[in-house]
Amino acid sequence: MAELVLNTTTLPEPLLRLIPTEKVWVRETDGEIRLTPITENFDCTVGLRGMFASDPNMTVDKFLERKRADEELEK
Repeated sequence: MAELVLNTTTLPEPLLRLIPTEKVWVRETDGEIRLTPITENFDCTVGLRGMFASDPNMTVDKFLERKRADEELEK
């Protein structure tokens, strides 16, 4: 199972017209791909494990910032 968040501007035009939000949650399970529009009150932390489960306020931006800081420390 794969999960990620995408900006809708990266989607093809036919899909972009169908999705009214700026971001969409993409989930792949057993060959099925689901796109879920992310609204302000959308909780995409349901079912997460690891560091995301321990910090439900973790955003993609915060995660990437933390990852970059870790990479800098490793240098």
